Amino acid sequence: IIKAADETNIIITCEEHQVGGFGNIVSGVIAQGKSYDTPLLMEMIGVEDRFGESGAPWELTKIFGLTAEHIAQRAKKLYRKSIDKEGISK
Repeated sequence: IIKAADETNIIITCEEHQVGGFGNIVSGVIAQGKSYDTPLLMEMIGVEDRFGESGAPWELTKIFGLTAEHIAQRAKKLYRKSIDKEGISK
């Protein structure tokens, strides 16, 4: 995780439930081990402060923005943000 953060300066986590569990663990690992000479952009993708719904898994991933397409869009947006900021993208 730390190697990926150092090499890319971007970390994206994705979880099929409320944001925070896995993302918080990853951010904690990075905070303990990453050098702070360059900024790091981090995006935690997951269910945002909503009650659960019932449905087929493919329907729910679409409703909550967790499809591959949604994740790719957010990754591209974060990457564009990284190259817009001087000194972030390697």
